[in-house]
Amino acid sequence: MGSKTPLYDVYKDQAKTIDFGGWDLPVQFSSIKEEHETVRKKAGLFDVSHMGEIEVKGNGALKYLQSVLTNNVEKIKVNGCQYTAMCYENGGTIDDLVYYKRGEGDYLLVVNASNVEKDYDWLASHAEKYDEVEIVNVSNDFAQIAIQGPLAEKILQKETATDLSEITFFKFRDGVDIGGMKALVSRTGYTGEDGFEIYCSPEDAAKLWNLLLKVGEEEGIQPCGLGSRDTLRFEARLALYGQELTKDITPLEAGIGFAVKTDKEADFIGKKVLKQQKEEGVSRKLIGIEMIDKGIPRTDYEVFKDGEKIGFVTTGTQSPTLKKNVGLAIIDKEYTGLDTEVEVQVRKRRLKAKVVATPFYKRSN
Repeated sequence: MGSKTPLYDVYKDQAKTIDFGGWDLPVQFSSIKEEHETVRKKAGLFDVSHMGEIEVKGNGALKYLQSVLTNNVEKIKVNGCQYTAMCYENGGTIDDLVYYKRGEGDYLLVVNASNVEKDYDWLASHAEKYDEVEIVNVSNDFAQIAIQGPLAEKILQKETATDLSEITFFKFRDGVDIGGMKALVSRTGYTGEDGFEIYCSPEDAAKLWNLLLKVGEEEGIQPCGLGSRDTLRFEARLALYGQELTKDITPLEAGIGFAVKTDKEADFIGKKVLKQQKEEGVSRKLIGIEMIDKGIPRTDYEVFKDGEKIGFVTTGTQSPTLKKNVGLAIIDKEYTGLDTEVEVQVRKRRLKAKVVATPFYKRSN
């Protein structure tokens, strides 16, 4: 049995749960398609308490983070957060993460669940040469609930006096009172929709979950599982560590070059390789494909052109919004032009597909 989040007992009888990176998590409550649609049109509630949180504090914190993260940490003000990557010397990705600046010399890093120990060990091992930096894995101090969808703000606003419209994209407030419970609320998410991620104490999680489901009833809020979380993030072309990003895939190959600032003054791990990739271009990159023949391009399926292997699928599914079989694939750059025909090895057959624009879905407002 995997680890259980503070919310497991609340939904264990309502959802189909699976082992996800060592955690027992809900894959779906109603159906993936229904939950997907609810988030696109109304609002969905996700248990993301399995995510890891690592605190980096001290006078040397900024300088230290600049040396291990690809984005420019200096640019973020208090109550702001930023998406970034952490790389090996060869440019391969250790993890992609978001960090929150809670105060001067006070940062909270939110990392992928399956990478918590690896990330913590890496961060700790590179902190030794910096004075006044303290790194603590505080994952057990937090539960995390995401409310996502066009009606998310309307629902959450019913239970807090804080004006949520003032928390703009990639900003947050700490100590927000929601129904008598204190939480850190950030306007972030992993669905391509508007919404918030709420960091609360594990003791408050169940009460908060039930409260939001109750006050959002009239807007049609639904609890959602990992299945729709994956189809939603995939349509919005948000990278998933272990698929679009790995130790063998650099942030530039995965299309998150916007989070890599090779022009920042600080030297960071992997900078040399990533700078070269930025200047010379990458030899392969992440693109969208749409199937022409009948079939679904699944993770790790090989992609061919004229009998030669040119890459592989990182994620693929039938898009609930587009009703088409589409995928993200990393392929050699000479075949990445729109409408280029390629073939995907689906079991014993090679099926026709074409390169299409991504993201597959972009919200209209």
